Amino acid sequence: MKRFFTVALFFTVFLFGNTVRVALSANMSYAIDELIKAYKESNPNVDIEFNIGSSGKLTAQITKKAPYDIFLSANMLYPQKLYKEGFTITKPKVYAKGMISLVSVRGIDLSKGIDILKSSSIKKIAIANPKTAPYGKATFEAIQNKNLLPLIKDKLVYGESVAQTVLYTLKVADVGIVATSVLYNPKIKRYKRVTHKIVNRNLYTPIKQGIVLLSYAKNNPEARNLYRFFLSKKAQDILSKYGYQKP
Repeated sequence: MKRFFTVALFFTVFLFGNTVRVALSANMSYAIDELIKAYKESNPNVDIEFNIGSSGKLTAQITKKAPYDIFLSANMLYPQKLYKEGFTITKPKVYAKGMISLVSVRGIDLSKGIDILKSSSIKKIAIANPKTAPYGKATFEAIQNKNLLPLIKDKLVYGESVAQTVLYTLKVADVGIVATSVLYNPKIKRYKRVTHKIVNRNLYTPIKQGIVLLSYAKNNPEARNLYRFFLSKKAQDILSKYGYQKP
């Protein structure tokens, strides 16, 4: 009986070691499939599971012992919090820089950039909640730096997450300001009148997206390998195709 238990325990550890669990901020959901495909080209036997959500909610899950190995956050704030509280085995690192873009599925000419928002023809503008979403915070900063807030505050429709902001952009708003990576959302590509314009990067603080290796990865070499891949040039080249800047 003792011998059987030892073998069974080893088998369980072996299986766990070939599974990597990733907590993933929602803005990364459009790029993750290509990233995982590239990683599995040289690591075909690894199972990668990921849970997509807001960085804040994922952080809350991690502090409640959710068994994630890697956390890819939309900013550095949450990884730094987890590091300070002892939930990580690496210091937070920037793996990409996000950008924001104006998007419309109603054929609106966005060539003038963010100044177009004060046009009387634009009635509703979807943005992420600046109090909870890093991309919303960057959007609000850009609006304030252009002194547009007094002119457009009554037009703003706030989404509590990336997914909700995209939904508002598609369904109720004339224009949305979203993560540039959202342009690769298949739902947006279905619209024939999509227009978009990257917001001037000088108008907001760079969105530094952070990565940490979490405590559950301590005895999981595959998690460490995937963590290194996310920081590699190959991963960064893929991310640049989805609207991210290299760190």
